[in-house]
Amino acid sequence: MENKIYKILSDMSEELSYQQLEKLQQVLLVRLSVEAEKEEKVLSNSDYLEMFVSAKKVEGCTERTIEYYRSTIEKMLVEIEIPIRRITTEIIREYLTEYQLKNNCSKVTIDNVRRNLSSFFSWLEDEDHIIKSPIRRIHKVKTGTVVKETLSDEQIEQLRDGCHCIRDLAIIDLLYSTGMRVGELCNLDIEDINFNERECIVYGKGNKERRVYFDAKAKLHLKRYLEQREDTNSALFVSLDAPSDRLSIHAIEHRLRTLGKELNINKVHPHKFRRSMATKAIDKGMPIEQVQKLLGHQQIDTTMHYAMVNQVNVKMSHRKYMA
Repeated sequence: MENKIYKILSDMSEELSYQQLEKLQQVLLVRLSVEAEKEEKVLSNSDYLEMFVSAKKVEGCTERTIEYYRSTIEKMLVEIEIPIRRITTEIIREYLTEYQLKNNCSKVTIDNVRRNLSSFFSWLEDEDHIIKSPIRRIHKVKTGTVVKETLSDEQIEQLRDGCHCIRDLAIIDLLYSTGMRVGELCNLDIEDINFNERECIVYGKGNKERRVYFDAKAKLHLKRYLEQREDTNSALFVSLDAPSDRLSIHAIEHRLRTLGKELNINKVHPHKFRRSMATKAIDKGMPIEQVQKLLGHQQIDTTMHYAMVNQVNVKMSHRKYMA
């Protein structure tokens, strides 16, 4: 580097004064040193992963989503063990095939892995760390359409009757009447609840704010639950035992799953209440655009996947319009 600087100064000696040559030397030393450091620093696969995770945090992804990204990409990097810039489409295809065989997972799961890896490599391409994403030519995995179950009115009443405490009853009513996500429920504070208007503000994916509404049953049970609370925690839902910590997603999922097993109701989980609410709203005639707004979906297609139209209603409509 010093030889290069000497040659440049020699070439410019007849054009510049001594002071100017001295200043040029200082600038060249600083600039070329920085460039040399950049060239010498070779980023590892782990460095790229951490940079991607940081970018996702800035974008507002939830901790759960970020952890899913991290675990999926880390597994791939551990298995492949070659620098990211040398990973090809065929290597990724082979990895996905082996992943499916080794874990005996469904097509839906393997497509989720593909999507996470695609996000990672697309980001690398956008940031000019690689020339082209190797997953561009790996298309979406075709999966069969499965009609997911919803909770019937009878099952909702069974769950209400089967609750051992007013807290669980309030959780069921709030999930079912609002259609909010379990993560949104966990993040709610007492002060977020507007009992007069029977509404509350939740923060969905990407930290996007939206207003949701609950019914009279939810209002009544929430008030009863809060009246019997003796702790000072600001969280809307807390554990029954001291020190009354804010309920986690896992805790709510476990409680509902246990309650479902006790009542012999298949696969009771928070998301099932969300899907059931959307289905019931559409069956009752609520415009799909309004259901979309309540659920906080960006695309209306997502809302249609959530809401399963009652087959009896389809039959009655057919008789009404086609007979």
